[in-house]
Amino acid sequence: MQARIASGLTALGLTPPDGAAARLAEYGRLLLEQNQVMNLTAITQSDQVAALHFLDSAALLGCASLEGAGFRVTAHTVPAGEGSKCPARLAELWEAMMDAGLTRTDAVAALGGGVVGDLAGFAAATILRGVDFVQIPTTLLAQVDSSVGGKVAVDLEYGKNLAGAFWQPRLVLMDPEVLDTLPLPVFMEGMAEVVKYGCIKDAAFFDFLAARPSRAELMAEMEHILYTCCAIKRSVVEQDERDTGERMLLNFGHTLGHAYELAGHYTEWSHGAAVAAGMCAAARLGVRLGVTPAELPERLEEALSALGLPTAIPCTAEDYAAAVGLDKKGAGEDISVILLERMGRAVPHRMPKAKLLEELR
Repeated sequence: MQARIASGLTALGLTPPDGAAARLAEYGRLLLEQNQVMNLTAITQSDQVAALHFLDSAALLGCASLEGAGFRVTAHTVPAGEGSKCPARLAELWEAMMDAGLTRTDAVAALGGGVVGDLAGFAAATILRGVDFVQIPTTLLAQVDSSVGGKVAVDLEYGKNLAGAFWQPRLVLMDPEVLDTLPLPVFMEGMAEVVKYGCIKDAAFFDFLAARPSRAELMAEMEHILYTCCAIKRSVVEQDERDTGERMLLNFGHTLGHAYELAGHYTEWSHGAAVAAGMCAAARLGVRLGVTPAELPERLEEALSALGLPTAIPCTAEDYAAAVGLDKKGAGEDISVILLERMGRAVPHRMPKAKLLEELR
């Protein structure tokens, strides 16, 4: 834990006093020890304690540098996890903005992962009918996906991202070194979205990733990975900002992935894990429908398994039906499912929702 804390503080541009990382690590050890006796925290792994308790808090020290540059800064934090992406937290954030005296000449900066970016972005899109917004994503998933493209939203009881807006950030700031602070499962969850780009648009990029299954190999190429993913997403969004055509391809794996998140009550499966299993399910569906080559699912499953990601998640017919019914690619009784004609080429496949649910049984 000490090494993770020390490297994370360095990545954040902070120089702690001598011995500070060791003292924080000892505190973390005691926290986990006492957590076995009493329920102090849901975070039970040492690398998660380092990232979510210590480094997330340390990131707020960046406010001091902004204040030193002449900005007036107010920080507002939310609990980690999908549960914070809800109307109640949104209303809380609106009130905090008003308490801080926010005006239309001010800006909102989202420092954190995808949940923070979605929540802060939707608040920025709606407060005072819209203020400027800056994304500073600190997870791999947020850097390659949710921080780029302008979709911001909160979840409703019915499902994910059902209340939202298109609100482009004025600036997105990414630091690949921050990714060194992530727990391994969180890092690999982001790789699901990275692999997705290879599947839908760039077969050579997929092969590049499949040849580098370890975190060390991927971090050594991270600038190239981030640039490639963002370039693909930018080219798609520039053609179809409002998600009515080409942009739907970015949802490969998401229709079924959202069903898996729903089945796990948004706590059992992370978004990245659900998307990984959703891509595999979509590939197998594509074979049954005669769209996808028979050998492609195994190729995809091998690449995702090597990253420690699931290739299948149990799901009831009821959860499939709920997710398909709410999917934003639906139109009346039909839905456009994103399938692969070959590795590197995705296509929307329009079919009756009832037929899709029958295929998923």
